[in-house]
This record gives sequence, C-alpha cells and structure tokens, in this order.
Amino acid sequence: MKKILIANRGEIALRVMRSCKEMGIATVAVFSEADRSAPFVRYADEAVCIGPAPSNQSYLLMDKIIEVCKTTGAEGIHPGYGFLSENSEFAQRVKEAGLIFIGPSPEAMDMMGDKLSAKAAAKKYNIPMVPGSEGAISSVEEGKRIAAATGFPLLIKASAGGGGKGMRIVEKMDDFEEQMKLAVSEATSAFGDGAVFIERYVAGPRHIEIQVLGDNHGNIVYLFERECSIQRRHQKVIEEAPSSVLTPELRKRMGTCAVDVAKACQYSGAGTVEFLLDENHNFYFLEMNTRLQVEHPVTEMITGMDLVKEQIKIARGEKLSFRQEDLHIHGHAIEIRVYAEDPANQFLPDIGNLRTYRRPQGPGVRVDDGFEEGMDIPIYYDPMIAKLITYGKDRAEAIDRMIRAIDDFQISGPETTLPFCRFVLQHEAFTSGHFDTGFISRYFKPEMLSRTEEKEEEIAAIFAAYLMRNEARTKLPEAGGQKPVSRWKANR
Repeated sequence: MKKILIANRGEIALRVMRSCKEMGIATVAVFSEADRSAPFVRYADEAVCIGPAPSNQSYLLMDKIIEVCKTTGAEGIHPGYGFLSENSEFAQRVKEAGLIFIGPSPEAMDMMGDKLSAKAAAKKYNIPMVPGSEGAISSVEEGKRIAAATGFPLLIKASAGGGGKGMRIVEKMDDFEEQMKLAVSEATSAFGDGAVFIERYVAGPRHIEIQVLGDNHGNIVYLFERECSIQRRHQKVIEEAPSSVLTPELRKRMGTCAVDVAKACQYSGAGTVEFLLDENHNFYFLEMNTRLQVEHPVTEMITGMDLVKEQIKIARGEKLSFRQEDLHIHGHAIEIRVYAEDPANQFLPDIGNLRTYRRPQGPGVRVDDGFEEGMDIPIYYDPMIAKLITYGKDRAEAIDRMIRAIDDFQISGPETTLPFCRFVLQHEAFTSGHFDTGFISRYFKPEMLSRTEEKEEEIAAIFAAYLMRNEARTKLPEAGGQKPVSRWKANR
C-alpha cells in the first residue's frame, strides 16, 4: 500500500497518519464541516470534506468514504476506533470494492461483535465464563427463572454494542422485570438490537484486557495486559500497563486464553480480549474488541511496538516478524483520558472554546491529541481532548511523572478530567494497587476536588505574600540613606 485513507477524525487520525508517514505511505483524510480547520486535516497529504458535522451525515457514510478512497487512489482504509471501526458491513463493502480494510475480517467482527456468539466461541476453548444465561433471554418469565438460578446481584446486558449501554444491575427479584425492560429499550435504541442476556454480577472486579496481534498466516501473540479499572459510566478514564496485580503465571494464563479467543474466530490484525478479575484472582471472559483500542499507547510504551505499523503490515499480508518469546515488558506506562467533562457535575460534557491549551513536555511524556489553542470542541463527537501518557522505569516513576505532566498541562475554557485524574493518582488505593472498578463510587465525591483546589489556592496565596514581602524588603533603604548593595556586584 502506497496510500491509505483514514476513516476517522481527531487524535486517532493524526496518530495513524504519523505512522504512515514514517512508513513512506501517503494519507487521505476525510472530514466533516465541523473539522475543516482541524490539525489532522492539515497534516494529511490529501483531505476531502464528506458532509455536515453530524456523524450520520459524514463519518458514518460508508459509500461516500469508499468513493473518496477510490477517487484519490488510496488502496486501503484504516478505521481507527469508534465510528465504523467495528462495523462488519463496512468491512465487507470495503473488501467488495477491491480495497483493503486494515482490520479483521467481517466474519471475525460479526462473531466477536455479538457478545453471545463471542461467548459461545470462547467456550469451545474452555475459557472461564461468568455464570449466567447461555443465550439471549426470550421473555421476562425465562429471565426470572435464570435469575433465580444465577443469584443476585446480577447484570442484564445487551448482546450488541458496549460502552455501558443496555446494561443494568439488578439487586433483587422485585426489580428484575422493570430493569429488563429498560435494558431492552436502551439496547434497541442504541444498537437496533434488543437482545439481552444475564450474567452474575462480579463484585469488586478489576477490568483487565489483553492486547493480541494476529497475521493472515495463523500466527497470534499477546502483548501483555492493560489495567482499565478506573472508570466512569462503565467507560475508562485511566489505564496502565502492566497491571499491578498480575503475577507472571496469571499473566501467561490470561494471555494464552486471549490467544485462544482470537484463534476461535481466526483473528487477524490488532484486537483486545477483555476479562474481569475478581478479588481471588479468578478471571472471566468479558468480550473482544475487534479494533485498535483508545489506550493502545501504554502497550506501545512497554513493548516498543508501533501497533498501527503492525496493523498495516498484517493488512499487506506480511507475517509477524516476532514470536511470543521475543516479547518482554519494559518499564511502566500510564494513560489518562483528558475529557471536556466536569467531574464535579457527574462527569457531564462541558464543551467550549480552548482559550488556553499548552501541552506538557519532558522525558517520558507523550500527548496524543487533535486540538490546538483557540479551537472549539464540537458538540457532535466524543468530548475527549487528548490522551496523556507517561512512561517510567517502574510504576512509581510513571505515577510521579504523570502528576507532573498533569500540573504542566494548561487548559482553560471547558472543565476537564485533569483534576479528577490527579486525585486518583494520589489516592492511597491507587498508589497501593488495591482498587477496582468501584473506585469512583467508593472514594470520590465532587467536593473533594474543590477542597483540593482551595488548599492549593491557599498555598499559592501564602507563597505570593512571602515573595511580595521579600521584594518590599530589598527595596527599603538601609540606615544612613544608602541603598542595599547587590551581592553579585560586591563579589565581582
């Protein structure tokens, strides 16, 4: 491939383009009217406007994107994440158009995109599963029978989609019917598919995911794990690699299971197998994401791999150039997602103009973003401003470096998740490694951020007063009417 179209926007579009540039591959950007002046549009070798701001009139237009790919002479399409990245129909249309889809096959996407078929495939390899229903629930009465056998609390989950949509926790039988109807309604609205199933609710789990890579020649490896337990609304905010709780033995077992899941659907490309890990270190298969993950940079930092380059090589038909035994963990990496959200107001979006936007720099600091100072954050898309990643020789250094980078990150205009992430990184539960997906509900209250800010303001005021007092003293004349002599001059 000598030219690739990136069917996405923002930071992921830029991130893919940079790897393409290093490989000598030309890039084509497609953009909506809202993104006309965005950095990724300027960075691409070619850029084509494909419609108005709403994604269903631009970034989700399959035929339009394929048409642009053909007219610009691009040979392949990289979907990034989100939008069409896990849409098997799009992957199939790309293939039928004689183009290369840089990702897994439509068949693999179909199998793993449906949680029930994914569970069925994984079960053939004896992958540990959370107890629950074998398939979709056909009625409330059937659901109640399975609920009674599974036990409470339990989860009602949508078979299609993700991101916490169509998911309901049920504490007792009296609430089951109402919660099931709500889950079905939400799943139908979000995914056009109201199928739901039941799983036992795993109390206090950690969310561990394994990165896998597979080529088109049957070779599949795992690139270790990412810890993704700090979440709000079932969506990740802080990720790190490696996890602070996995032993080498447990890591190998989970990695082997992840490879088996990938084998079950003849997977090729970059993918992620997600697991729940309970307090006794028992792990259960959750789902497989058939695309590049938002948090892939932490894996790149600890392995030295460029996952986008590997995706492109695999799509070109190349074999993996390394084996499992060639892969090793080096150091520790942490990523925080900088969202335009107000943590003091239930993490609701707080979009607006980036009046100030200055990135942190220095050793071990990486910023993946798609914004510049003075830009507006569009209301039409995900409110993530940037991904801030730090790397250290160990976890303690990565944490210290992240706190410094957060303090150096200057953003004014919208509220962001930076203060919340700083709070997490300094909390004893996080630094000790003793945390799970319930961190926010257990430890965080919005007023904690205001107290922290008030304390910092108080310290800043005291320091400013001290400097002003010292400055005033140096300006006072000494006895006899003579001005103080500079020590620098006296010692010359």
